[in-house]
Amino acid sequence: MTPEDWTQTLTAGPLLGIAAASIAVLLVLIIWLKMHAFVALVLVSLITAVATGIPIGSVVPVMTGGFGTTLASVALLVALGAMLGRLVETSGGAKVLADFLIDKFGEKRAPFALGLASLIFGFPIFFDAGLVVMLPIVFAVARRLGGSVLLYGLPVAGAFSVMHIYVPPHPGPVAATELLGASIGTVLAVGLVVAIPTWYVAAYLYGKLMGNRINLPVPSILGEADEGAIKNPPSFGTVVSLLLLPLVLIFANTGLDALRASGTVDGDAFWVQALRALGQTPIALLVTLLVATYVLGRRRGRSGAELEKIVDSALGPVASVILITGAGGMFGGVLRASGIGDALADVLGDLGVPVIVAGFLIAAILRVAQGSATVALTTAAGLIAPAVAAGGYSSIQLATVVVAVAAGSVVLSHVNDSGFWLVGRFFDMDVKTTFKTWTVMETLIGLMGFAIAMAIFAVV
Repeated sequence: MTPEDWTQTLTAGPLLGIAAASIAVLLVLIIWLKMHAFVALVLVSLITAVATGIPIGSVVPVMTGGFGTTLASVALLVALGAMLGRLVETSGGAKVLADFLIDKFGEKRAPFALGLASLIFGFPIFFDAGLVVMLPIVFAVARRLGGSVLLYGLPVAGAFSVMHIYVPPHPGPVAATELLGASIGTVLAVGLVVAIPTWYVAAYLYGKLMGNRINLPVPSILGEADEGAIKNPPSFGTVVSLLLLPLVLIFANTGLDALRASGTVDGDAFWVQALRALGQTPIALLVTLLVATYVLGRRRGRSGAELEKIVDSALGPVASVILITGAGGMFGGVLRASGIGDALADVLGDLGVPVIVAGFLIAAILRVAQGSATVALTTAAGLIAPAVAAGGYSSIQLATVVVAVAAGSVVLSHVNDSGFWLVGRFFDMDVKTTFKTWTVMETLIGLMGFAIAMAIFAVV
């Protein structure tokens, strides 16, 4: 029997109990028994699949399907981004940017400057790609100024997160906009109104608080610049141009897609398809890596063998990040295949509360239960769509409902979310510390975003 032919017979109650037990077992294995996170995630995914009644013959395909789907979106971005980051770091380019930011903003405002730059970069770039590109600058600033890497890293991670959650053209808000019949322009405006103050409080101020409480050293995952590179670094303009290149390529893809949708350009034209292909995130990072290899390597006298060694050295440290993130996606995939999302959707379909509150709560519960923010958001938006269509809401109110559903889809990121493992491993945090920092920050981002959306909804 294939997963498509199988029908779940358990109700929401038993499924939630199994999910809660599997998460508890996973935490015991990792935190108390010190089992490697990758092994623990694979083992608990297997046990959960069997416990929820997934046919034995389908257990492995379901597991590998969740693993492969996650790796398809993460592995290329992390690997190419890590290679690019290693080149920027070892060439002295990260130090150049760090020095510039510190000189312009001062030591005390360096975390704010990093976060502000990430908000701008995060407009067209997806969360994981943007984070990987910014990491060498974050680490370079942290090395120069000292203190916990969280002081600089959380404002950056939070900036990419709020843009990814609330602001089109990112896929979550775009999907909710289409499902709820809102205007993409209005959602963009409301999303920015929500995202910026949310970042300042939930990521920047919270990052300063946690950075002062938890002292984490700068990870060595991207290496360090050698003495020769520090004495003869690339120019500031060169480094900024390299970091802007993927931004420009990805933004061109997004812009052409919008022009295609409006009928301004022919989406089937070869030049449109070619430029859009270049703007796909993996291709944009690959192009940037090739340019960086020449600009930061060949042109500066490094041999091919030396460059090959540099980029190859970037893959070893991130292999664990990729595998653990993929295993986190496997666990979430098993929970989704078990039908927990569908069972919860049936139970939550009629909560008897205002539609904006219902959207937030449904998305939040689905997020906690199965891990995927996209699944939580699209399911919640689909459930409340009939009520929204019948409500006679204004354009701004529709946009706030979209934002509220997006806010619910991000709260309480934990062990069934691949992003939890991606951030935790890049910042070299154990599971407890990741809960205290990343999980709390994401929850604050969701709660504050919902509060602002609610306020706008009530006023207009």
